[in-house]
Amino acid sequence: MAANQGERTRRRLSSEERREQLLAVGARLFSENPYDEVWIEQVAEIAGVSRGLLYHYFPTKRDFFAAVVERESERMLRMTEAVPGVPVRDQLAASLDTFLAYVEEHAHGFRAFHRADAAGDQAVRKVYQRSLAAQERQILAALAADPEFGPAVLERPGVRVAVRGWLAFTTAVCLEWLRGATLTRDQVRDLCARALWGVIAS
Repeated sequence: MAANQGERTRRRLSSEERREQLLAVGARLFSENPYDEVWIEQVAEIAGVSRGLLYHYFPTKRDFFAAVVERESERMLRMTEAVPGVPVRDQLAASLDTFLAYVEEHAHGFRAFHRADAAGDQAVRKVYQRSLAAQERQILAALAADPEFGPAVLERPGVRVAVRGWLAFTTAVCLEWLRGATLTRDQVRDLCARALWGVIAS
């Protein structure tokens, strides 16, 4: 009886709901374990589905990981979205705090994401490039909407490149921090904040 009820519960999930369930399981496992220690069989078992069904949604483990990262990147963008009417300078520290807490909580996934991109993995590289572009657009839009900077900031030579460079800098700092650099989260936050204002002001 219980098994039959479980089967009926699984069948009631739509394709989108099932996909979201699998990605949520993957996000937890990749945040808690190195990439090589996460097994598709483990994901399928926790989700209560067959390995074949998981492969129906994600052809390879790398595709699954890339989809997990894309989902988490979108979630992070929502979590750090600018609040209209609040000065960017006032929001930056809070946004960095949110980001650094996320990086610390998902250290394995964060490191694996950037290792895979550096290795040239195409599935992850596409996610990485989309994520980077979305973060860049979000920062530039927040600056343009802020009275201190205004839309004219987007016309300044080098601003887009500077923001892109700052994102790379922040990633490098976070990776070093996760390796055990003797900096507190507050120190990392302040370092990254100063760096952004430095590149914007230059």
